[in-house]
Amino acid sequence: MAKISIVIPTFNEEGNVASLHKEIMQVMERLGSDYEIIFVNDGSSDNTLEELKKLSPVTIINFRKNFGQTAALDAGIKHASGEIIITMDADGQNDPADIPLLLEKMKEGYDVVSGWRWKRKDSFAKHFVSRTANFVGKFFISDGIHDSGCTLKAYKKECFDGVDLYGEMHRFIPGILRWQGFKIGEVKVNHRPRHSGKTKYNWQRTLKGFLDMLSVWFWRKYSARPLHLFGGMGFFLFLAGSALITYLFIMRVLGLMALGQSIWPLVGFFFILAGIQLVVSGLLGDVTLKNYYKIHRSRPYSIKEIIEKK
Repeated sequence: MAKISIVIPTFNEEGNVASLHKEIMQVMERLGSDYEIIFVNDGSSDNTLEELKKLSPVTIINFRKNFGQTAALDAGIKHASGEIIITMDADGQNDPADIPLLLEKMKEGYDVVSGWRWKRKDSFAKHFVSRTANFVGKFFISDGIHDSGCTLKAYKKECFDGVDLYGEMHRFIPGILRWQGFKIGEVKVNHRPRHSGKTKYNWQRTLKGFLDMLSVWFWRKYSARPLHLFGGMGFFLFLAGSALITYLFIMRVLGLMALGQSIWPLVGFFFILAGIQLVVSGLLGDVTLKNYYKIHRSRPYSIKEIIEKK
């Protein structure tokens, strides 16, 4: 059986990590598969790191400060050595007993299997925000699953070859992978109430997630052809401005319109200049894109240490 890596981003979850680790070990021992458990301590300010150091077996990736859930997932995934990667939250709301369900679904030929928290145990406000985000996400991302926000997912390691995660884009990983041709599936999973600690979700994280969703959408549509977007808009504005100026010129020559106090000539010239600027921006975007693919980007987080306990 393939080796399995369980990656768990962790921020201020001192009351949950020990019990979660125990549950994961019990499930994995029953499966009889080779496995590793990777906790990424995302700059916790409580005793999470001390609690993690008491566990075994475990790999602890300790960030210097809080970089966010997406950065923690990226670090854990890059460090993972398993052929299959399971991601889950550290708050205990994802049930490790559902891991076999994800693995069984993958046997049907799926590259990614996402958990679907069909009976949520969250507050009404959090549930409403999540449902709204899923609805908007389907319009921009179209990942084909019900619950993009569920961290409990199983991936083939190869899914992340050449993929860098940033911002709050962990919610959109299935959509990104679907665009690349990977097969995405989902299973209904258990969702448990939080028994310790506080939720990390707030309006700021929701806003950042929406902005990152727009970024992912733009990257998918125009990352390889920014000139098509900016050039197309610029060409349209240039034509509109030119047509307006031509119309005003003809009307003035024929004596049918006085332009001394009119703002329309300024509008026409503004459209022309804006159109030229957008076309130039598209050309510069093409140049920048070529350079982007030629250079190596640094990771948006800093690892202080990696602790491995057998």
